[in-house]
Amino acid sequence: MISRVVAVLLMGLMVLYKAAQLPPPQDAVLTADAVTTSTRIRLGDGRYLAYRERGVARGRSNYKVIVVHGFGSSKEMNFQAPQELIEKLGIYFLLYDRAGYGDSDPNSKRSLKSEAYDIQELADQLKLGPKFYVIGVSMGSYPAWSCLKHIPHRLEGMALVVPVINYSWKSLPEDLTRLDYRRKLIQWTLWLGNFTPKLLHWWVTQEWLPSTNFLEKNPIFFNNRDVDVLKKTPGFPMLTKDKLRRRQVFDTLLNDFMVSFGNWEFDPLDLSNPFPRNESFVHIWQGYEDKVVPFQLQRYVSGKLPWIRYHEIPDGGHLIVHYKGVCEAILWALLNGEHLPDKPATAMTLHKL
Repeated sequence: MISRVVAVLLMGLMVLYKAAQLPPPQDAVLTADAVTTSTRIRLGDGRYLAYRERGVARGRSNYKVIVVHGFGSSKEMNFQAPQELIEKLGIYFLLYDRAGYGDSDPNSKRSLKSEAYDIQELADQLKLGPKFYVIGVSMGSYPAWSCLKHIPHRLEGMALVVPVINYSWKSLPEDLTRLDYRRKLIQWTLWLGNFTPKLLHWWVTQEWLPSTNFLEKNPIFFNNRDVDVLKKTPGFPMLTKDKLRRRQVFDTLLNDFMVSFGNWEFDPLDLSNPFPRNESFVHIWQGYEDKVVPFQLQRYVSGKLPWIRYHEIPDGGHLIVHYKGVCEAILWALLNGEHLPDKPATAMTLHKL
């Protein structure tokens, strides 16, 4: 049996990968007896996908932005863009529940490709036009990477906010990953998920595991600014033992985790520039003090892909999307170029020409 310390760290890892999108006001995974009230579309395979629209009206917008939530979140995730900026630029936001989350049907055949094609079909049914922007947050970055692989011609631009790193990417150097404890924790979780999912389900619901309240305040997992954010939130309702005991909740979380960190059919570092005329860019936003994804790995990935613009927040942790002014800076860089006019730079930006 793996030690109690490792079990605590694994639970912490689950909290960390959920943390980039602080909890919506309701369960993030639809239970079997729940009443669906969301607006939904029916996909070609028969599944229903729920979505929420924000910002200016679709018909009069200048920019159409699809926001992809991460682990344990939903279309109700917080992406705090100032209303003044939304109106000034004419931004339409489309947030949706990924398969199995919120009011969307689960997908037992979830894959990298299915995540990208769900985005494409949603955009087509809502008539967003031939191209759109994508923002992927934390574990919502793997569907975004898949868009770069499978539907690059549909992209107007992209921002990856604290994107997760898959340690199985063959191009990652061994000297940056060999001793990384996160890699070992992910490997343990993948092994348990593949071979003993019932044991893993039993394990994460045991009373001797610490509460999420303890994990949320632990400096092993969060930096000071992250802890300040967490003080103003109600916690992580999806990761309570009561929620995790529901097999549908657990299965959705595990299925998402396994696709995100399992073997991919492509290596992102082998991708071609989706904007060969430099008409747009892919942006990565990273916290220097992120305890989930080391900044060294993000720097390495962005350094190998010259079409990525890398932005690093010096005192940022994994919850930078909740820091004041960061969402505004992300949107301005994505839609208009670089730093907000007449304001100090939010992050160090590395340009590669």
